[in-house]
Amino acid sequence: MIVRCSLWVGLFLVSWASAAAALCREDSITLRDGETSARFSIEVADTDEERGQGLMFREEMPLSAGMLFIFDSAGSVAFWMRNTLIPLDMIFLGPDGTVSKIHENAIPLDETPIFGGNDIQYVLEINGGLAAQLGLSEGAVAQHPAFDPEIAIFPCE
Repeated sequence: MIVRCSLWVGLFLVSWASAAAALCREDSITLRDGETSARFSIEVADTDEERGQGLMFREEMPLSAGMLFIFDSAGSVAFWMRNTLIPLDMIFLGPDGTVSKIHENAIPLDETPIFGGNDIQYVLEINGGLAAQLGLSEGAVAQHPAFDPEIAIFPCE
């Protein structure tokens, strides 16, 4: 009986670990802020061409969707809303996946630069107003395979 119970517990832990690992995929990102956790299906923009196009000309985006912009190294970044038709929240992240800044409800078609910071390597764009609705704030952490597991605060396992 003890052996069966231990075996069952072991299978449960393996299943749970497998499920957790399955969540860490290129096409999704998880944000955690205290007790709040949110997962988004994402498109990745990791080339100059993809980053330049971003979410331009889209008339809508599913509520649980977004785009993750990945830069080769951390640096100063500024975004704008040229040809972007939907309001967006821009979540600026450092190399370790920590949220440095959230710019809420960027105005569609506005070409005013939105400065994200000096040590930014990733930017997540989601539907405007959603970060506040979810209770996300600076200091939240993100999980995605692009984050270096040696320094990520919330690494993939």
